Amino acid sequence: MSDIIQLDSKEVYKNHWMRVREDRVVRPSGAEGIYGVVEKPDFAVIAAIEAGEIYLVQQYRYTVGGRYWEMPQGAWEQRPDADPAELAAGELKEETGLEAGSLTHLAHQYLAYGFCNQGYHIYLAQQLRQSERELDAEEEDLIVRPFPLADVHKMIVNGEIKDATTVNVWGWLHFTGHLNGL
Repeated sequence: MSDIIQLDSKEVYKNHWMRVREDRVVRPSGAEGIYGVVEKPDFAVIAAIEAGEIYLVQQYRYTVGGRYWEMPQGAWEQRPDADPAELAAGELKEETGLEAGSLTHLAHQYLAYGFCNQGYHIYLAQQLRQSERELDAEEEDLIVRPFPLADVHKMIVNGEIKDATTVNVWGWLHFTGHLNGL
């Protein structure tokens, strides 16, 4: 079966963080339709683990009107083509003040490819040492705290962690054995 073919594309919205376009397409059957596509740069999510604990961050998320714990993560909109390892190290330091002696790229996945092209790189950060945080203005209320690895499952089940990326990475770490022996 052949792919969907783009006939036309128009930008319908753009700001500093994303671009939205509407594509006119033709499907393999010949039927025409449209796709709304959100374009955002890839981001990095970092599982910062040391001595049986994982560092999580919490900040107010305006879009859902609440505060929840999540793994450090972010993108550089001004540098969407930044090296993913540089991005991961930068976001870890920015949000937590942690610097990793070992930063391992584990995988690349997509956030919500039904409507958005944004993907994310999963990193495991270890051999951590504390330095100063470098928060962005949007992160002024960000809290960072280490949690015992054993507590994360409960935090997901009781709704303290609702970030799909964090839940996915936590499951991925379990499925691939990366948490064994930590």
